[in-house]
Amino acid sequence: MDKVIEKKKGLKKKHVFWGIGIILFVALVLNISLSSHQSVYRTEKDKLTISTITDGQFNDYITIIGQVEPISTIYLDVEEGGKVEEIYIEEGEMVSQGDIILKLRNTDLNTSIMNSESQLAYHENEMRNTQIQMEQQQISNKRQKLQIDLQVVRAKRKYSQYERLFKEELVAREDYIQAKEEYDLAVKEQELTYQKMVQDSIFRSNQKIRMDESLANTRASLFMARQRLDNLNVKAPVNGQLGLLDAEIGQSINRGQRLGLVHVLTDFKINASIDEHYIDRVKRKLNGTFERNDCDYSLSIKKVYPEVREGQFEVDLVFESQKPENIRTGQTYHIKLELGAPEQSVLIPRGGFFQSTGGQWVYVLNESGTEAAKRNIKIGKQNPKYYEVIEGLKPGEKVITSSYELFGENDRIVLR
Repeated sequence: MDKVIEKKKGLKKKHVFWGIGIILFVALVLNISLSSHQSVYRTEKDKLTISTITDGQFNDYITIIGQVEPISTIYLDVEEGGKVEEIYIEEGEMVSQGDIILKLRNTDLNTSIMNSESQLAYHENEMRNTQIQMEQQQISNKRQKLQIDLQVVRAKRKYSQYERLFKEELVAREDYIQAKEEYDLAVKEQELTYQKMVQDSIFRSNQKIRMDESLANTRASLFMARQRLDNLNVKAPVNGQLGLLDAEIGQSINRGQRLGLVHVLTDFKINASIDEHYIDRVKRKLNGTFERNDCDYSLSIKKVYPEVREGQFEVDLVFESQKPENIRTGQTYHIKLELGAPEQSVLIPRGGFFQSTGGQWVYVLNESGTEAAKRNIKIGKQNPKYYEVIEGLKPGEKVITSSYELFGENDRIVLR
């Protein structure tokens, strides 16, 4: 017969496993529900730079580095080529306008001048011969005029006599008609002679004008050739300091080649490079200042160069009033360039955080200073010390302004 087996009472082993599993599941659910889902980075507080947000005057300026240059530079480009024969003034010396810096030699130019002189002498001789011929022709024309006038007078007198005798029937009709024809012919020949003389006079006048022009051109050509010869003496165009003279005795110099330059030292300017970020804000007449030997000096922008090279553009600044004593070309000054008027703003000190965030967010500390959380902000203008905060921060709050490179994408920073 079958025997009835009674069930044992109490906890079994599987019940323990089920209980532990339920407890772990409930703890996990509670942990997820109570967690803020934020990633956390832990670091030591004394390794960070923590700054306080302030409310103060924002001075809209940038600091630029400028180098002293002469107010202008005149380049020495030779107008005539040749070989360097002699150098009279060395690089770095002061020169006065018209001083001969160096002398060139050009054999071809000397030959050209000799040819021009020979050509001028030939033209002058030809002109003298032509003038003599013209004068002789003029005398011949006058003689011819006298002769034709005499012929007309004689023919007219004969015609008048024959006309009177013909009326008295003392000469034959044929003789009278012949005398009349001879007189008419003499008058026509006189008219033709006068026309020829007028044309000859016009021709001689035009010929003389052309010869005078040709002679003047030849003389001008000779003058220019001699002037080219004078250009072999390279002279200082202005008073100043000779710089960068690139010439050696015996060196062949081509026409138009640059040999050096002359610095005009009557005044100075400062050339500076500025980041292209400010190209829309930098304009002529903006003011700048710098300090030297406990004195402040005022500058203003005279010229803004439009080209941007390697992320920077250049400006020239000139002194508004006094200049530093013993100012020298090549000196470097740190200039404070004013971009706008001061304004009352919320300020955050500059720091390495900007390179990581672009000024779009920062880590803001809580009141106890134990944690810092991400917060979106908006930054406006900047100067070498501060950023202007447009929104997202209030005066008195503290933020981490050192570099964020080690923080990664963490939302919170726990400070120890």
